[in-house]
Amino acid sequence: MKERFERLKTVRSLIKAHRIDSQETLLQLLQEAGYSVTQATLSRDLKYLKVGKVSDGHSGYYYTVPSDEERRESERHYIQDFLRGYVSIDWNTSLAVVRTFSGHSDTVALAIDNMGLEEVLGTISGRDNMVFIALREGSTGEDLVVAMKKKIPELELD
Repeated sequence: MKERFERLKTVRSLIKAHRIDSQETLLQLLQEAGYSVTQATLSRDLKYLKVGKVSDGHSGYYYTVPSDEERRESERHYIQDFLRGYVSIDWNTSLAVVRTFSGHSDTVALAIDNMGLEEVLGTISGRDNMVFIALREGSTGEDLVVAMKKKIPELELD
């Protein structure tokens, strides 16, 4: 995990320091910085960092990272979406299940995906009132709940 966080910091700083217009360019800069990653890993990193592309006004687009305030504001919205739909959470060794109010499973799954919880490998939204969370190897349901409580202090558990 430590290498991933260091790599994410490097990706962020590279995007801030350079006008990068493609993943190929970013992959090359990462390689020069000592990181060997695949394009798929870089895509996941960019999604995790909420990297976007903006027009340079003339010839194309380049990567940009949201400011800390923009990220905090976005996270507040996701937390509110989660709290509006959340009913309960339970887990076993590799899977957590969040029960939601009827019709809220998609919104709650999206909120979980966008909160950047390291314990979450991914989510699957049920048809109406259930979200399945695949836990990362080495993470437990207890770890997930602790991380969620850090992000969402007002989260009430059964």
